[in-house]
Amino acid sequence: MSSTEESGRQPRGALALSLLALLGVVLFAGFIALGTWQVYRLAWKRDLIARVDARVHAPPTDAPGPAQWAGVNAQTAEYLHVRLQGHFLSDRRTLVWAATELGSGYWVLLPLQQADGSIVLVNRGFVPTDWCGLKNACATAPVGDVTVTGLLRLSEPAVTFRHNDPARDSWYTRDVAAIAQTRGLQHVAPYFVDEDAAPGTLDAGKPAWPQGGLTVVNFPNNHLSYLITWYVLALMVLGAGVYVVRDERRLRARR
Repeated sequence: MSSTEESGRQPRGALALSLLALLGVVLFAGFIALGTWQVYRLAWKRDLIARVDARVHAPPTDAPGPAQWAGVNAQTAEYLHVRLQGHFLSDRRTLVWAATELGSGYWVLLPLQQADGSIVLVNRGFVPTDWCGLKNACATAPVGDVTVTGLLRLSEPAVTFRHNDPARDSWYTRDVAAIAQTRGLQHVAPYFVDEDAAPGTLDAGKPAWPQGGLTVVNFPNNHLSYLITWYVLALMVLGAGVYVVRDERRLRARR
C-alpha cells in the first residue's frame, strides 16, 4: 500500500469492527472445537488400532455361538481370531468380487455347518478370475469335519455404485443375510470368518487356491495432522485479530 493510500485510510466504523469481531470469534471457536474433536478422535483411533492388533495376533478362541450372536458388533468382536469346527456345505458356494494384492478375482465363501446345526459363512480366500473352480473343476474345501481358524468379520452392506444382484448370482460385498437367503441357509451367524492362510503350494510353486490370510487390517490415522491444521488456522485467526486491533489503533492515533 502506497503512503498516499495509507494516509487516506480512515478507521473502520463500529458496525464493521463488530462484524469483524463476530466473524473472528466464530472462526476461532470453530477451529478450536474441530481441533479438540480431533484430539479425542486421535486417542480413539490409537486405542482401536491397539485393540485390533491384539485381537489379530492372539491365539484363536471359539467363535461366538448362537447365544452370543446378539452381542456381536465392531466394538466387541470384529477381527477376533476365532476357531470353528464343522463341515463345509460345498454345494452352497458364493463367489464375491475382490481386488487384492494378488490381483482381481473372487472371494470364495462357503457355509460351515457346526455340530449344533448353526452355520457360519467362511471366506476360504482369494481365487483369480481364471481359476478352474469357476467351472466347478476344482475343489474349494476339504470333505468331512474340519477345524477352521480365521478373523471374525462383520457382514458387509451393499456398496453405493455396485449393488449385489442375487438373481444373477453377482456379488460385490459379503452381505451375510442376503447370501444366506439366496442359498437357502437357516440359523446363520450374523458374521463371517476370513480363514487364515493355509501352508503349502500347488505344482510349480503356484499359490494354493483359494488363498487365505489376505485380510487387510489397516486403519488410516490422519487425526494428528488434522488437529494441527485446525489449531494452526485458529492461531491465524487470532493473528489476524491482533493485526486489525493494532491497525485500528495506529489509524486512530494518526487522526
